[in-house]
Amino acid sequence: MFVVLNQGLQGNPTVGEHEAAETRWRASGGADAGCLEIGLVNNMPDLALRATERQFSKLLAAAAGEWTVRLHFFGLDAIPRGEEARSYMRATYGGLAELESADLDALIVTGCEPQAERLSDEPYWSELTSVVDWAEENTTASLWSCLAAHAAVLHSDGVERHRLPQKQFGVFECETVSDDPLLEGTEPRFHVSHSRWNELREDELAANGFTTLTRSATAGVDMFIRRRKSLALYLQGHPEYNAHSLMGEYRRDVGRFLRGESPRYPAIPAGYFDSKTEQRLAAFARKAITARDPALLEDFPGGGVLRPKASRRLVTTGVPVIRNWLDHVAMRKRESVWTS
Repeated sequence: MFVVLNQGLQGNPTVGEHEAAETRWRASGGADAGCLEIGLVNNMPDLALRATERQFSKLLAAAAGEWTVRLHFFGLDAIPRGEEARSYMRATYGGLAELESADLDALIVTGCEPQAERLSDEPYWSELTSVVDWAEENTTASLWSCLAAHAAVLHSDGVERHRLPQKQFGVFECETVSDDPLLEGTEPRFHVSHSRWNELREDELAANGFTTLTRSATAGVDMFIRRRKSLALYLQGHPEYNAHSLMGEYRRDVGRFLRGESPRYPAIPAGYFDSKTEQRLAAFARKAITARDPALLEDFPGGGVLRPKASRRLVTTGVPVIRNWLDHVAMRKRESVWTS
């Protein structure tokens, strides 16, 4: 299955529009030099699977400009999933074999929740490293998000991630620190969501040939790249997140604490809520820690008010970079057509 994205559809086309586009595509023999074929390997947990589809679809649609983008969905069989998610993915996703036989221009690979202390001990490690190798040889560009970025640089260059003393969680101000063409049109300072337990260190990335594009004084490296046969863009943050994504993650983590699945009560996401909402959440935290009970989640404060500045900027943070990334893909595709 794929979805068709451009400025006219804005990432929310109807089922009928999808079917009509797929019919036209197949009638043309599946080839269209004016369309960018992008794969999305969605590794996110079951509850976030469809939200991740929507987030990346909207980000690509907002960035597409003159280009039409066809977004193809793929999944890794080794990622643990419930039957409902597996049934949905069997109907709408391709597996690793389908990915490796696909004619894609570029690839996006999402992160997922870490289960093992070492990445190489994750059940999907072998499949994910196969994707890393395939993308380098068969795409003009790739994008690696969060844990996928950590896995990619570990596999390709042996750069290890480092465990943080507490979760890097919230909205952080970042600044551009490079004049790379991917940053054309970006603001010198912007806000982006981060949600991770591990980090890659800038000095170790630089020592292995990676270039940092953006960083945060608090959250560290945000975006970095490596230009080889394929242009690889790596994200430790989440420019695809919408204004409510961190709220959902925070509530999920509170629920895990209340059910005894997590030993520590989660910290309130930094730079995300207004002061009154933070006070309400802090009061709930004190109650939850004192009287730990899953039933308390029903009383979890709702209707949090985001900081207006962060809320506004989160919507458009990643658009210029993704637009430039798509322009690079389109340029390389045109070059291959001209020389073929």
